Amino acid sequence: MTDITMHSELRSLGSTMKAVRFHGCGNLRLDELAVPDPQPNEVRVRPLAAGVCGTDAHILRGEFPATPPVVLGHEVAGVVEAVGTEVKGLAEGDLITVQPNTYCGVCRYCRMGREHLCPDLRAYGVHMNGGFAQAMVVPGRVVYRLPSGMDARLACLAEPLACCVHGMDRLAVRSGSTVLVIGAGLIGLMLTRLARLAGAGLIVASEPQELRRAVALEFGADRAVDPNQEGTKEPLAATQGQGFDFVIDAVGSAATFEQAIDAAARGATILVFGVAPMPATASVRPYDIYARELAVLGSFINPYTHERAVHLLPQMGLEKLRIETYPLGEFRKAFEAQMAGGAAAKVELLPQLM
Repeated sequence: MTDITMHSELRSLGSTMKAVRFHGCGNLRLDELAVPDPQPNEVRVRPLAAGVCGTDAHILRGEFPATPPVVLGHEVAGVVEAVGTEVKGLAEGDLITVQPNTYCGVCRYCRMGREHLCPDLRAYGVHMNGGFAQAMVVPGRVVYRLPSGMDARLACLAEPLACCVHGMDRLAVRSGSTVLVIGAGLIGLMLTRLARLAGAGLIVASEPQELRRAVALEFGADRAVDPNQEGTKEPLAATQGQGFDFVIDAVGSAATFEQAIDAAARGATILVFGVAPMPATASVRPYDIYARELAVLGSFINPYTHERAVHLLPQMGLEKLRIETYPLGEFRKAFEAQMAGGAAAKVELLPQLM
């Protein structure tokens, strides 16, 4: 992996830049755009690393709403290149990460402190130009400084980590409890690590890929099982057949949601974290939820958790991850790698490399 963390190493852009833009279902192009100028309350960022997220793949397949033509990329770490006159606390050359979501500020949810449920939520990299570009402009309020010298490939994971922190806030794992994490991709690994930091007594990871199961053990799982071999029987054996106090679906599918219900103990809490395709439906008996007094929770993005994620980054062990990186010009290979769901825990674009 090529190390590019220093502002002094960046080439001058001139008046134009390269950017990967979504033009509609299945249509992703490398376009040449004007370099954006920041307004007084904005900063211009030179992205160094930008994660290719499952949401990006959903957008490309037409399974998640976006606003074409738009530059994708909402998991971003980079350096500040220019600072608007009204921005405080940031300077050129700062290593930063971006919290990509913005809200209307006046709806019922915004005024109740639940901005992430705002019906007019807009995100950089989904509705507004994001980080798969050699430069991007964002409001200073969504920019968070990082420790100098942090690897940008790890720093861009602050955004998914912030989402995981919100999920764990919702789940409220208790010390000594039993936890099942379904899926050991990046999100599953982060949630496994956070469950361990929260004091879980037993953590089981359910993951069909052998290499990912091994990594889950490194991130704090006590056991890692293959659901294709025993379904839910082997995980349940770890709890003497009682089921798990907390179950996390980190995959996002009808099948894994049904597995989560099956594996839950009486009185358990189930967190639906993975993003299933919008039309997907699952078969669940309402009686099970009633008679076993199950709580089923959703977790959506990262309200007020980005700052905490930045501070958690050094404790997460993310250097253990296998991260595949691609120059911006090889964006198609990056998306293919992400969609293939191979051994890499994360696929990222390096926008300053072509």
